[in-house]
Amino acid sequence: MTDAQSKGPDTALQDIVADADTGGRNPDDAFGRAALWYLPLVWAIYQLWIASPLPFMLGMGVWNDTQTRAIHLGFAVLLAFLAFPGLKSSPRNRIPAITWAVAIVAAIAASYLWWDYRGVAQRTGAPNTTDVVIAGIGIVLLMEAARRSLGFPLMGVALFFLAYVFFGSWSGLPEVVQWKGASFEKAMSHMWLTTEGVFGVALGVSSGFVFLFVLFGALLNQAGAGNYFLKLAFAALGHLRGGPAKAAVIASAATGLISGSSIANVVTTGTFTIPLMKKVGFPATKAGAIEVSSSINGVLTPPVMGAVAFLMTEYVGISYVEVVKTAIVPAAISYVALVYIVHLEALKMGMTGTSRMHPVKFILGAIFIIAISIVIAGGTLFLCGFLVDVISSTFGGASLWVILSIMLVAYIAAVRYAAQGPDLDMSIDSMQHLPPTREIFKTGVHYLMPILLLMYLLMIERKSPGLSAFWSTIFMLFILLTQNPLKAFFRGEGEALRHVREGLSDIAEGMIAGARNMIGLAAAMGVAGIIVGAVTLTGIGQVMAEFVEFLSGGNLLAMLFFVAVISIILGMGLPTTANYIVVSSLMAGVVVELGAQSGLIVPLVAVHMFVFYFGIMADVTPPVGLASFAAAAISKGDPLKTGFQAFFYSIRTALLPFLFIFNTDLLLIDVGPVQAIFVFIVALIAMLLFAAGTMNYFMVKSRLYESAVLLFAAFMLFQPGYFLNRIAPEFETMPGTQLFEMAQSAESGASLRVRLVGENLNGDMIDARYLLPVGDAGADGVTRLFDGAGIEFREEDDRIFVDNLNFGGPAEQLGIDFDWEIVELEVEADRIPKEVFYLPAFLLVGGVYLLQMGRKRKHEAKEAVA
Repeated sequence: MTDAQSKGPDTALQDIVADADTGGRNPDDAFGRAALWYLPLVWAIYQLWIASPLPFMLGMGVWNDTQTRAIHLGFAVLLAFLAFPGLKSSPRNRIPAITWAVAIVAAIAASYLWWDYRGVAQRTGAPNTTDVVIAGIGIVLLMEAARRSLGFPLMGVALFFLAYVFFGSWSGLPEVVQWKGASFEKAMSHMWLTTEGVFGVALGVSSGFVFLFVLFGALLNQAGAGNYFLKLAFAALGHLRGGPAKAAVIASAATGLISGSSIANVVTTGTFTIPLMKKVGFPATKAGAIEVSSSINGVLTPPVMGAVAFLMTEYVGISYVEVVKTAIVPAAISYVALVYIVHLEALKMGMTGTSRMHPVKFILGAIFIIAISIVIAGGTLFLCGFLVDVISSTFGGASLWVILSIMLVAYIAAVRYAAQGPDLDMSIDSMQHLPPTREIFKTGVHYLMPILLLMYLLMIERKSPGLSAFWSTIFMLFILLTQNPLKAFFRGEGEALRHVREGLSDIAEGMIAGARNMIGLAAAMGVAGIIVGAVTLTGIGQVMAEFVEFLSGGNLLAMLFFVAVISIILGMGLPTTANYIVVSSLMAGVVVELGAQSGLIVPLVAVHMFVFYFGIMADVTPPVGLASFAAAAISKGDPLKTGFQAFFYSIRTALLPFLFIFNTDLLLIDVGPVQAIFVFIVALIAMLLFAAGTMNYFMVKSRLYESAVLLFAAFMLFQPGYFLNRIAPEFETMPGTQLFEMAQSAESGASLRVRLVGENLNGDMIDARYLLPVGDAGADGVTRLFDGAGIEFREEDDRIFVDNLNFGGPAEQLGIDFDWEIVELEVEADRIPKEVFYLPAFLLVGGVYLLQMGRKRKHEAKEAVA
């Protein structure tokens, strides 16, 4: 039994969440309590201030991006030292004087680029002694802040990369990994005084987008939305066979929007779901594992994806809508498959429910509900967009006030509807005697409005993530302030002033919770910047590519396998966003480079999704999977067994990246709406067959050969092109001299598949294939190639060479270099549709179904006779 478990479940959970997310220090003295109350509140107000138009309207408090990042990091490290004890023996009930001193020094160093911005800018490239000393102190204290708030893993990774920066030139290292090394001054300048390191893209996303989304989620949870989604899931699914476990999966999907932390997701829903799963017959290990597996999937699910969606837009260079589109199908089929796995577990254990719905009917119902939900949500958003256009054209300058008035009326009507029933009970006992689903739904219908507003601003208006989150957060503040007074008014209760005071208290508590949830996350972003800075300074990405190439021996599948394993190792103990930054910085380029040499050409977003999925698997995998420890504290099961069981349940998630890296249709890349529906249905069927095969249970307990047939059929559905490629080549070749003609005639948004040969910076010959996106139609081929891929070519003696690359453009990110020659183009061959291979797959499944149903009928007949 762990120390956390020996304290009792409630204390253990509080310790786990506090140590991982908000800080375990709870001072007894008034000054310490005030510090940990007011500082997070001021931080939240600051973030709302810089996101609002007020600084520009009032002409005060206007700072550039670098300065806002510095202030953001200053708050984070200050609170990391104050809220998180440094050691297990450190006092929890007070903040020592030495901690105060170190925290203030850390905040001063972190905010250096704010209070001496002009001086640092004037000394760009030539830092003085103060710059270097501040940078050195800042790096050390930032890593200590990350260690306190997140544990040693992230700090350990950063130390490894810093060691490589300073000692990578040591002659004792293998020649393949050596580099020229850097002086302390150069390293500190690169890491701390520029936007290549700590104050780079990651911290910019943290200060500009992530904080506001975390704050939005905290306020939504403070308002009662977390409890609402949980009760709604239980009311809808609790009566089914293994219902509490199925409800846990759906509730975790809903709360994934509220919490970007897998640990917080486990605790939020697991406190209710795990005891109820145990009550209906699930062993402690499996109950905890189901909660862990479903909670981990929450950070893979759009629209937020643990804030990775917004980082991906910056790193890949595509729109937010494109990121959401690529992530939606894998996340949806993974969740439905987990519900099916739960159903199979319930069947194997002989569980019953008040409803004995047939599994096929249940799955079809789940698909129908998902489809209807998407249609309703999408239709609502587009209808809102149409109404806004009509109002704007009708009322002109007064349209904003008309829109706000309509929103106010709709909100008041929603609260009045909610007030018709009692507020939902927050206790676990209430889960066993829930009112009907319809009654629960109406108690929180107004919680859907800020979520719809967020989606509308992001998807329809295409506003920036920061601005969308800001206005949605303002709406949440309004809801917290007004929902209780309005409910009291509609119920005929008095004491309106008391309800207003409660609303103000809820606002403060929600803002403080949001800020404290950001402490470790912001520190992680800063430390991830150290790792990114080391990669850009040393060029270690090339070393990683050579290392993986050596391990894999040039085999494509082996290369992807080793990338997956390394991504899991790199992701151990890291929060979601830092996890993505680390694995994408180190491993995405490896897949692109080695894949291109092996003939594997996939869009960059597919590569980033591949490494992100495996980085997230580290949250499940023992011995570091903290989510498993949190679930075990609730279930009183063994943490390691819970982790291994959760990993087994998550195999379907680990399978998906290998599938969509070879079949990008699963990411809806270059797929139309009708085809997208078809892809989703086929992929879902394939995933359910895979789940049945791995669980060794379909209609009845499967024989070994039946499970093998189901897995083979799943593979045929997922990868029909694999078999077709063995019969007919996928591409035909054309001479490279036709490049400009092909670019000019290509459709808008298309990409050209080209084979390039040339020498890289290390003197190695490269022979690889790449996808070059082209710009909008209507221009000549040269212009379209530069607009789309950021590349220019020159023609010499009937040969085409790379002449110029746009820095940071798609072609440069793919690793293409100057003077490489285009030796051929590849175009899709005219052959039969790959979907033909769906037919034998379904015939195989039908055969297994008939065999198992025959055994099932014989068994039922024997039982009837007995």
